[in-house]
Amino acid sequence: MTIVEFLYPLRKHSGKDMCLAAFYFAKRYGDKVELTVEELRTLLKRASVPKATKLNLADILSRSAPFVYISGKSENRFLWAITSSGEQHVRKLLGLSEAEAEIEHDVSGLENLIQSITDSDVADYVRESIKCLSVGALRAAVVFLWSAAVRDIQKKVMVHKKNDINTAIQKYDSKSRIIKRIDDLSYLKESTLLLVSQELGIFDKNERGELDKALDLRNKCGHPGKYKIGPKKVSSFIEDVVGILFL
Repeated sequence: MTIVEFLYPLRKHSGKDMCLAAFYFAKRYGDKVELTVEELRTLLKRASVPKATKLNLADILSRSAPFVYISGKSENRFLWAITSSGEQHVRKLLGLSEAEAEIEHDVSGLENLIQSITDSDVADYVRESIKCLSVGALRAAVVFLWSAAVRDIQKKVMVHKKNDINTAIQKYDSKSRIIKRIDDLSYLKESTLLLVSQELGIFDKNERGELDKALDLRNKCGHPGKYKIGPKKVSSFIEDVVGILFL
């Protein structure tokens, strides 16, 4: 989502509401918690807000408590940030629930991630996850993102010498077939794949432990049952998988 689309429903609202929405967008979609007046104005211009160049933003912000506050300074310029009350105000204006806001942020993060993924198979799985996440199909989103993770792990494993790979696999699965190509890894249990990856030095013990938890969540989401997942759990899953594998 672009800032033009995000602010468009508020085009007839006050300058204060437009500013708060811009702060919300910057935090949710750009991971930018603090803004100077000049940065805020740039966002408003990008959103095609009428007369953005003439708005007295410093005055608007100074009269917008408790929705914004001065968080510090940068080169003698005040840094402003939106408060939790300000975020609630924007969600109310736009009819967003807190869960929807989290999902939107995760969708934006994954969309940005795709730009850095060169492997088409991995990127396709991430795109499928985004589609599911966008319509609230949280369990499916987890399954597809884990598929992207597994494919990425398989690629990282295949960078190593075949002899080293097979030696590591035999340590945890003596009945495994000999690995000659990446598709052979599909016959390996994913829990074993994670152990092999640690053995090859791709992950350390702590990273493998977090990926074990992610695999467990994927299994809960991928198999029939009464388990229902919430947006906070999905956000945590995405943060762990993306942080360990793709950043």
